[in-house]
Amino acid sequence: MPDLSITNARKGFFDLFDRVVRKGDRVIIARRGKDRVAIVPVEDLEKLQALEDAADIAAADAAMAEPGKCIPYDEVRKELGL
Repeated sequence: MPDLSITNARKGFFDLFDRVVRKGDRVIIARRGKDRVAIVPVEDLEKLQALEDAADIAAADAAMAEPGKCIPYDEVRKELGL
C-alpha cells in the first residue's frame, strides 16, 4: 500500500484519485509522520461496512440469547431520560 505525505497527496490529488479508481490502489496518507487517512476504492469500503454489519448482528444475536429479563425499549428510554 503506497504511503504519501499530506503535502504530496495534495499536490497530486487527481493522479491519486485516478490510481484508486482505475487500479484499485489503497493509499495511506500520513501527516507529521503518522498514518492518518486511507483512500480506498468504494468496493473496499462496502466490504468493510458489510463486515461491520455482520459483527453487529452477531453481537445483537448473542445479547438476545443471554438469559434474563428483557426490558422494554420505552422503559430504557425513560430510565435514561430520553
